Amino acid sequence: MKHTICIFASLLFPLASSAEEKATLIFEDDFEREEANNSKEEIGKGWSSNSKKRAKGNKQVDLKNGAMHITFHPVADHAVSVVHPIEFQDGRVTLRFKLPTEKDSLGLNFADLKFKEVHAGHLCMTKITTKNVQINDLKTGTMKLAIRKARQDKTITAEQQKMLKTKTKRFANRLEPNKWHTLSVTIKGKTMTVLINDKKVGSLTSEGIAHPTKRALRVAVPQQAIIDDLKIYSLEK
Repeated sequence: MKHTICIFASLLFPLASSAEEKATLIFEDDFEREEANNSKEEIGKGWSSNSKKRAKGNKQVDLKNGAMHITFHPVADHAVSVVHPIEFQDGRVTLRFKLPTEKDSLGLNFADLKFKEVHAGHLCMTKITTKNVQINDLKTGTMKLAIRKARQDKTITAEQQKMLKTKTKRFANRLEPNKWHTLSVTIKGKTMTVLINDKKVGSLTSEGIAHPTKRALRVAVPQQAIIDDLKIYSLEK
């Protein structure tokens, strides 16, 4: 059944693009493998996580039943971040995901650690919960160093606060927990668009999204989530 869904999704997602758009597959992972030592994180295929730094080395990412299970460890001081290198300006990420409970969420964060004008390379992201979807321009929003410092120092101005409201959008979108759903996130120019279960949920247009090179995909999980059949495309006109 998994392979039937995967084949259907791989056929369907490219159809969401325009006829003039060229989508080149640059990475895919079906997570159909096992770790040599189940007590350790051995994700493979170029993936890494922040478990060593943020969770005192405790395992937070587990490959089982042909999927990647991500679970926040109680000793961790930061949400789980599972990272894979990418390189595109315009691109698309598709995957299947499951949020085990109503309180869980899944984030896809696009970053460029070579860009030093933002905190930790944060460029833009989307966060999916069982109630809504949020899209953020982080580069010219909350992760811009000057803005971040002003917020930390509590010196942010009314004008800056007004500007920040234009850097994020939230869209109501109910999802049944502990069920598989499909996700497609497209970055094209200044716009990020999110589709869930083949339906457009929403989009945000903001200049930071058009950053010339996205160099890393961070899968951000504050509690728990499961992902499978991940594909990354570079888009060209």
